Amino acid sequence: MGWFWADSKINNTTRKEGLNEAAKCPVAGTTANHTEVSSACPVMHGPGSEAGLNPLNNIPQALSHHKQPGQKLDLPKDRTVSSIPKGNPSAEEFWEYPSPQQMYNAMVRKGKIDTNTGEEIPEDAVESMVFVHNFLNEGCWREVLDWEQKYTEETNMEPKLLQFMGKPSQLSPRARWYHLLGTLFPSHFSSELPFDRHDWVVLRPDPTSADPETPGYRKVRYVIDFYSGADDEDGLPTFNLDVRPALDNLTNAKDRFVRWTQPILDEYFGNDKK
Repeated sequence: MGWFWADSKINNTTRKEGLNEAAKCPVAGTTANHTEVSSACPVMHGPGSEAGLNPLNNIPQALSHHKQPGQKLDLPKDRTVSSIPKGNPSAEEFWEYPSPQQMYNAMVRKGKIDTNTGEEIPEDAVESMVFVHNFLNEGCWREVLDWEQKYTEETNMEPKLLQFMGKPSQLSPRARWYHLLGTLFPSHFSSELPFDRHDWVVLRPDPTSADPETPGYRKVRYVIDFYSGADDEDGLPTFNLDVRPALDNLTNAKDRFVRWTQPILDEYFGNDKK
């Protein structure tokens, strides 16, 4: 797991409620239908529910940069290029995050903002929402790279992100187990459920792979559970990202077993790498 904080460099005039709204759906690309999360997430929900959606992330292919009627603030239209490589084996491309104006337009499009009143989400909170979305995306990718380090060192090639989707209404088995432990042993475990879940399909470099769609790469599904943490000393929200490869095959199961048992073995039997 990894803890991630909203950067304290955010302008102090930014409304904290904007960060809290963003925390309800942290990654651009949520697709599952879930009333509570959908009410706060500006990204298009429901796979295949609208024409013109990108099948890799279920976001409209062309989100408008035009200012909305009645919009008071001029929101930035520049898009930030992420550090996450797209899943194109033959090209070096990177995923781009929506601009604040695109995010605002998406929320208006889904009825999350009344352009006459500015409710439910204030215009001056949108930039913070975009920041948190982007920040958590980057945090997720850093965790993935940590898991993939062994394979990266073997092939001297970096993994890529092929596809991602949100499943906030589908609890992972691990989240269910943690919730049960928290219910049975509240003094030792938290029963808090994740506020969102995402599945990412990562392309792992593998010269032996015979996948005709992604030659030289193997598809590996990752499950990511997003938990809210207590506010830090500056009043900014914290997040706990539980990132791990899905138990789809023996390789993933072995990787998870080694990762979670190695620290114990090192502690009791010593670490030869030291």
